[in-house]
Amino acid sequence: MPVITLTTIINAPVERCFDISRDIDIHIASTVHTGERAIAGRTSGLIGLGESVTWRAKHFGIWQNLTSKITEFKFPEYFVDCLIIDHR
Repeated sequence: MPVITLTTIINAPVERCFDISRDIDIHIASTVHTGERAIAGRTSGLIGLGESVTWRAKHFGIWQNLTSKITEFKFPEYFVDCLIIDHR
């Protein structure tokens, strides 16, 4: 199987990069042109372990609600977010 590796060098402390990657306000600002917004759960600030955020976003031309929950967290090394699927 082919593997694609992408390396990005960022001139900033790892802690700052980690916090930016989980900052809901920064994500909203980066998608302002698409109308994506946080509508439930943590809707601003830094998301952390056990928290979730529901996004209202358009993908493939269809508006969807997508919920992501932080299930693992080790600052400032990694976090794991899982998509929560509502089968209603």
